[in-house]
Amino acid sequence: MLCQRFAMQTAGGLIFCTVMSYSAIGLGDDEEPKSPLGLPPVYYPDDNLYSKARALLGELLYFDKRLSSDGTVSCATCHSVQHGFTDGAAVSTGISGQKGGRSAPTVINRAYSTAQFWDGRAPSLEAQAVGPIANPIEMTSEKDPGRAHQTCVERLRRVPEYNSRFAEAYGVDEFTIEHVGKAIATFERTVLSGNSPFDRYKSDVKNAMSDSAVRGMNIFFKKTACDSCHLGFNFTDGSYVNIGIGMDKPLPDLGRYLVSKREEDKGAFKTPTLREIEHTGPYMHDGRFKTLEEVIEHYDKGGIPNAYLDERLKPLKLRSQEKADLVEFLKSLSGEGWQMKVPTKFPPSKND
Repeated sequence: MLCQRFAMQTAGGLIFCTVMSYSAIGLGDDEEPKSPLGLPPVYYPDDNLYSKARALLGELLYFDKRLSSDGTVSCATCHSVQHGFTDGAAVSTGISGQKGGRSAPTVINRAYSTAQFWDGRAPSLEAQAVGPIANPIEMTSEKDPGRAHQTCVERLRRVPEYNSRFAEAYGVDEFTIEHVGKAIATFERTVLSGNSPFDRYKSDVKNAMSDSAVRGMNIFFKKTACDSCHLGFNFTDGSYVNIGIGMDKPLPDLGRYLVSKREEDKGAFKTPTLREIEHTGPYMHDGRFKTLEEVIEHYDKGGIPNAYLDERLKPLKLRSQEKADLVEFLKSLSGEGWQMKVPTKFPPSKND
């Protein structure tokens, strides 16, 4: 029997509930990694409970380029450790050098969110993990998503060690694309950022933040009310908001509307976590801003006017020093838990 705490999305943000659950799998009894200071325990779904075998398998798969049809792209290509689990580019590059239409969001602290991607089209990390494998711009030359997933599994089944690792992790003789997604998601749920200067300051280590960062914190929470969207321990409420980005183009990316088909969702994109924001630029879904200073200027002007602009966006009229202090506060949200050594060796396939 496992005691678990999990996040529920409400109109007011995230709340945490505690439940007792029984695992029918019998493979999730490994002790879950401890979350860094400032973060709650991670919820692992009942059909994909944590085990060390699953996390280690998922880590290998995450960095293995054999997930792509031409062997050139891995999950880490667009979500690399070097760039804070993004790719440091305005938009991502997939197989054959193809360019996507959006910036790669960070994997860091995605464990605390249900819906994934900028538009929330994937209902879980498991679904998100296998999505790019079937995307002809990202990881496959196949036009049929179902076939793309099957050919990926066939490639991985030619790796004897993967067969044995899946058998150990999930108790299956033949793994499927669902098992691939589960393993990668288990690894991704260990990619966390906490124990930042902000977290230590809130734990009464008063010299953990600079005077400028403390001033910026007060501006963030009190003067500008940035926490109306960037709230809670992960500095996001998971909502979709139109702040005007891209709406000044002739054919704007309509974001969440493409999924929900609700008029009010036109041009709305998910509110990202601000944890590690210092390391995950460029910013916005189209990567238009290279620096945090540019981001703050955008908000200081009240966003880009359009028919669907969120009513909370108003010109802030901040002074130069206040803008600088806000940047210092945002940098104080950089912490620990996600840094890792990238695997350089992968199990050989039968063809090697």
